[in-house]
Amino acid sequence: MSTPITVQFKINAPIEKVWKALTDKNEMKSWYFDIPDFELEVGKQFNFYEPGDEKKYHHQGDILEIIPHQKVKHSWTYPEFSNGRSVVTWEIQPDDKETIVTLIHENIEAFDDLGENFSRESFTEGWNGIIGQSLRQYLEK
Repeated sequence: MSTPITVQFKINAPIEKVWKALTDKNEMKSWYFDIPDFELEVGKQFNFYEPGDEKKYHHQGDILEIIPHQKVKHSWTYPEFSNGRSVVTWEIQPDDKETIVTLIHENIEAFDDLGENFSRESFTEGWNGIIGQSLRQYLEK
């Protein structure tokens, strides 16, 4: 069994504000990705591309689990490049007036055949930037 990527940051924002940023598509596009078909409902599928006009990598996910104000779990695939499937879990927990955000990305080895852009190092760097910079700056402004 593979070791998941785990990224954790403490963000100076109340849990309600963090939950909304993680689950509201209008807020997501300010710090994460523009995901117009995102609906917070188990079984719903969503699609998005990386920012910019290149539209090189089609990402697709299915919502697998929701625990309000605690966890959102979804699949993470690249249907045009691979049959591989990974799972991303966002967990949040209050810590006084701050919130601990933990992201767990499992089974990234499913994308080993796709090259360096899909390596453990690349995903780890990406998630650290998305949470440690983009999300943090969005919520702490």
